[in-house]
Amino acid sequence: QAQLVESGGGSVQAGGSLRLSCAASGYTHSINVMGWFRQAPGKEREGVAAIYRHGVSPYYSSSVNGRFTISQGNAGNTVYLQMNNLEPEDTAIYYCAAGYEWRGLFARGFDFWGQGTQVTVSR
Repeated sequence: QAQLVESGGGSVQAGGSLRLSCAASGYTHSINVMGWFRQAPGKEREGVAAIYRHGVSPYYSSSVNGRFTISQGNAGNTVYLQMNNLEPEDTAIYYCAAGYEWRGLFARGFDFWGQGTQVTVSR
């Protein structure tokens, strides 16, 4: 089992930036993909970005492409989400996720989840 812990959420005005971090621990040897999802009140959880542990180009949803950047730490057990030019529509709980293999940016394709961190963007 792997454990994921997010940090870095908070409140910001529209146009501002936040950086989320996710640290993976436990049995992480078989994890090959890490990603970020978000869920706004009354909406389904949606994929935001994902990165393959061994350097394949990251994947972004169309709603954040060009504004968000996913990256990983040197050891591969940490993943970051740099969020720039935030919009009120980005307000949600953001979840870190990890998976054994790439199955697309869908929640069902990931095997481990963090508890989530709140991001609130005001106008």
